[in-house]
Amino acid sequence: MKQSLEYRTKGTCATRILITLQDDRIESVQFVGGCSGNTQGIAALVQGMKAQDAIAKLRGIRCGFKSTSCPDQLAQALEQMLA
Repeated sequence: MKQSLEYRTKGTCATRILITLQDDRIESVQFVGGCSGNTQGIAALVQGMKAQDAIAKLRGIRCGFKSTSCPDQLAQALEQMLA
């Protein structure tokens, strides 16, 4: 089953994350805003990965003194999609 989500981030420079899952595997991720090189890198690394595996790797990552990060927000968005 294919599903898509436009997730509005909280506490990061990126404002949104556009995600497409196919059978609980990450088909595509696109960050809107944020550090372009870093967010493109994250998107490329998680492509094809099981959503649960990406959540396990990315959940809880912080950006500097912030309580969250773009990878953490991606994990939260994926959790929302799987719920």
